[in-house]
Amino acid sequence: MQDLLSARFAALADPTRRAILARLALGETTLSALAQPLAMTTPGVAKHLKVLEQAGLIARGQRSAIRPVRLQPEAFADLQAWIDACRRHWEGSFDRLATHLAETADRSDAP
Repeated sequence: MQDLLSARFAALADPTRRAILARLALGETTLSALAQPLAMTTPGVAKHLKVLEQAGLIARGQRSAIRPVRLQPEAFADLQAWIDACRRHWEGSFDRLATHLAETADRSDAP
């Protein structure tokens, strides 16, 4: 089984699932309401919801026959932390490269 971070990034790799998440960012809704603008069948959307739910990015309600779907915003925190760590690493690497290139250029300009 994949680790949760990998499962979340894999879930986000699909444009249909990203469209579902964008819709859920506006608020809780139902499976049929999600399917309508996607021009997909409800079973097709349900498969995408299962992937998103297993990744912890959404939650599905249990009330009556209507199972509302909602975004789990706290699930995005580990994604953001990983992205921030990568950004810090690469920014530091680029800063060190720029310093090295500047020092190398200074030495080559010296008589």
